[in-house]
Amino acid sequence: MQYISTRGGSAPQSFTQAVEMGLAPDGGLFLPERLPDLSGKLEGWAELPYAELAAAFLGEFAPEISGEEWRELTREAYGGFADEDVAPLVRLDERTWVLELFHGPTLAFKDFALQLLGLLYKRQVARTGKRLTVLGATSGDTGSAAIHGCLGREGMTIFILYPDGRVAPLQERQMACTGAANVYAMPVPGTFDDAQRVVKEVFGDREFAETMHLSAVNSINIARVLAQSVYYLHAWRRLPEDVRERVEFVVPTGNFGNVLAGWLAQRMGMRCGGFRVATNRNDILYRFFGTGVYEESEVAASHAPSMDIQAASNFERYLYYLNGGDAERTVAAMRELRSIGRLDVGGVPAGTIRASRMDDETIAATIRAVKERYGYVVDPHTACGFGELAEGRASVVLATASPAKFPDVVVAACGVEPRDATLEALKGRALERWPVAAEAEAVKAFLRERSGR
Repeated sequence: MQYISTRGGSAPQSFTQAVEMGLAPDGGLFLPERLPDLSGKLEGWAELPYAELAAAFLGEFAPEISGEEWRELTREAYGGFADEDVAPLVRLDERTWVLELFHGPTLAFKDFALQLLGLLYKRQVARTGKRLTVLGATSGDTGSAAIHGCLGREGMTIFILYPDGRVAPLQERQMACTGAANVYAMPVPGTFDDAQRVVKEVFGDREFAETMHLSAVNSINIARVLAQSVYYLHAWRRLPEDVRERVEFVVPTGNFGNVLAGWLAQRMGMRCGGFRVATNRNDILYRFFGTGVYEESEVAASHAPSMDIQAASNFERYLYYLNGGDAERTVAAMRELRSIGRLDVGGVPAGTIRASRMDDETIAATIRAVKERYGYVVDPHTACGFGELAEGRASVVLATASPAKFPDVVVAACGVEPRDATLEALKGRALERWPVAAEAEAVKAFLRERSGR
């Protein structure tokens, strides 16, 4: 299995190489050269525990890693999750389920990919002897999950950019209160999109990236997306058989990677009813799936800060498939988007993805309504998924974070104060922040200084 760039200007790479590089040298995103047909294997995978399922699935994409090594990696990655099912599927009523993705060490869905990615980086360091410089941007959950995956590991230093004042206080504490010598939590002025732009510019300097042995933890890294496909298969096979082919997965997302992972699983044989992208007030994806026009606008702060995004980094992968795998058309489209901040694909995209949006007032009302109807407490991101549940259609809402990470919003909405012992322990620790300008040269200078290169 080789990995190709969405822009067609880079040589194919192995899984290990694509994971280490993160961003393709031509600025595109890596994708498998082909998606395997797994329809004949899903039945045999039906009873596998989560870690075994992950090993079987990921083994399809990286033949250079043996089946036994994949099993060791996934057992370690998911062995510390708080629920023995790793991603429990909770039934709320006859047609509504919640897929709980917050039982990992940082209480958010990003742990599914980033616990594994940290181990893949550890494997890479042991294999090559090269020290890795891990760089990423976050709107909240990616940073803490990435840091936890790399925490204290020999041979790697991790730098995470995040928008100053625009992540939840406990999200910042998860990044800036670790005390680890190989962790740098770096607030930048502006929005997540500014932080993400800088990261892409730094990776775009190929000489710098190669000198620093730079690796990406954002969902531009193909390992992130593939690892997240697993929990869709895990949930789908636990649904009643008469529900599977018509169920709609409802996915709170800003960067599009979370729903892309499910959509790819569908293309590989998971026969379901489709997907709904659930956005907050930063509704670029909602507008795109309603009009076919992808148009960036100003990012607004919201109750669901991890989705305060107007430049969805995984949109390019979806666009590549929308263009029928035509790299030249994808390059032209991305050039147009960069130049004018707008792209018209010529009508509403055909397929199995629709979208909804929710403003802050409705998020609060929904948290309250879900608590009253089901006795179930959701965080503000998951709340976005409970809007516009399809009449007569079974739905699986992805619970992307623990409500304990956003206590102020939850308490104000429904009067319940969610708590988690690991988060409570952070409240008494001092923040260790490394502010930097939202400029590629400033970030590169900081990385050189702290890495001693």
